[in-house]
Amino acid sequence: MQELIDLREAALGLVLGNRTREVLNLQPDLPTVPAPPQFDGQALAAALKAAVNTFKAAAMDAEGRTVNYGELRTSSAYRDYQTQLTPQLQRYDPAQLATRNERLAFWINLYNALVLDAVIAYAVRESVASQWAGLGFFRCAAYLVGGKRCSLEDIEHGILRANRGSNFLPGPQFGAADPRMAWVIEPLDPRVHFALNCASRSCPPIGIYSAEQIERQLDLATRSFVDAEVAIDPEGGQIQLSQIFRWYRDDFGGPAGIVELLRRSLPDDARRSWLRQANRAQLVYRDYDWSLNTGG
Repeated sequence: MQELIDLREAALGLVLGNRTREVLNLQPDLPTVPAPPQFDGQALAAALKAAVNTFKAAAMDAEGRTVNYGELRTSSAYRDYQTQLTPQLQRYDPAQLATRNERLAFWINLYNALVLDAVIAYAVRESVASQWAGLGFFRCAAYLVGGKRCSLEDIEHGILRANRGSNFLPGPQFGAADPRMAWVIEPLDPRVHFALNCASRSCPPIGIYSAEQIERQLDLATRSFVDAEVAIDPEGGQIQLSQIFRWYRDDFGGPAGIVELLRRSLPDDARRSWLRQANRAQLVYRDYDWSLNTGG
């Protein structure tokens, strides 16, 4: 398996170039701020959560669906994030986080913050999927965390999806000897798919996650996304839903698992009533809108 991963990484490196080795928290024109001794795992995780919260206040709509990237780029919140927080990640060991809930909240918040940072750093104007169906953006956008490069793909497919790997590439995200395996969160919780925002119109909204509330927050994110994105065509016997369910159908337990999740998550309305009594239904996946979630 390691040979397959090495071959895959070498091929993608040739296609995508040197950016697959870059990180966004090593800018030479920004000061590196030493981590104070008391800046332990919980403190940095709390600072990251606070940073995403200030981003939302500075440049997002109330629901977290659109971002004014021009406003964010010039805000003091973003400047502080770049100069005071992201350099700390270079020496930060996420293994300091003691509980699963702490790890989930940290990596979800970091993913969403890195997406925002990368849209600004790479001057994305139309879509994060404009190069190689998004492969370039999600592999190139990365931070140095604890001395290890962590791209958006690494965070999503390696850490948060229990090293299942991208559905569009062969093999797991990390090899067995990869030190980042220590950060993998197992077992997979498919609700994370409704918490990750990839700067696109069809993505779930940006939320701010805390270890203390994450179970409730992930449930709420799931219910909100399902309510907004799922439609029922009773005459055609169809369930119309997001491509997320197709891309990650195995994470949800296949078609039967998807239907069961919808039965649990939909509000008590006509859609849920129909699902409860339906013996058979066709899953129909809507086109995904990769347009940049810019607004303001």
